[in-house]
Amino acid sequence: YVLFFTNHGRCHWLKVYQIPEAGRTAKGRAMVNLLNLSEGEKVAAVLPVTKFEEEKFILMATRKGVVKKTGLMAYSRPRKGGIIALGIKEGDELVSAKITNGESEVFLSSYKGKGIRFEESKVRAMGRVASGVKGFNLDDDDYLVSLEAVEDPESQMLTVTEKGFGKRTRLSGYRQTNRGGKGVKTLDITNKNGNVVGTFQVTDATQMIFITTPSGKVIRVNVSEIRSTGRVAQGVRVVRLEGGETIAAAARVVEKNEHEDDADPSANGEASTQ
Repeated sequence: YVLFFTNHGRCHWLKVYQIPEAGRTAKGRAMVNLLNLSEGEKVAAVLPVTKFEEEKFILMATRKGVVKKTGLMAYSRPRKGGIIALGIKEGDELVSAKITNGESEVFLSSYKGKGIRFEESKVRAMGRVASGVKGFNLDDDDYLVSLEAVEDPESQMLTVTEKGFGKRTRLSGYRQTNRGGKGVKTLDITNKNGNVVGTFQVTDATQMIFITTPSGKVIRVNVSEIRSTGRVAQGVRVVRLEGGETIAAAARVVEKNEHEDDADPSANGEASTQ
């Protein structure tokens, strides 16, 4: 199954075979033809799920720094038109969603280069239609760009900027605080490197990341080529962009067998949560 979370705070549900398969350069099919989306609604997060488990949660974050945690089972029976994933307040929108084990650390990253780290236990589980609680106290000219649920304390946080710069910093370089704080600097933003696209966890086993441009170009980057530096460094050039192009998004490549267990995928069409 694939859960689609939209910026309007709704959850839609498809089986993988319902998503058209196509070649790398194919245009693809508009999401509005696959999901019952309203005007201005777009997909903000995609979560593959092969088994709905009681001990799993979905952690969500909005543009204005609100976080919310709800049990995964609450999203196991969506309706054709989708269901409410969380209550979105006027002027806000959902940015990201992650599946967690309830014991992770939360790392939120902002456009202006700020980050905050706190224990997931600081966010109590709520019902599906609840709005959530303050996770990040952002400045008026700033907004949240990414959410990570960190399970490995030895992880590094990889920050990527609009103009193709990136850097790795050990998680321990960001002090753990309570949710709702102002956070700390994730890197030094200048005219040269640009604002933050996202920050996500990598480990020594992470081989590469995918970087996407607004024109649809996908660039693979080996994580080992990105230098590990201190928290307030500017980073190094990861990709060279042409004609004033910027980076639209970045994501790590999930290694084979990551998060897998021995569940039988043929049993009621279910297996492990990924």
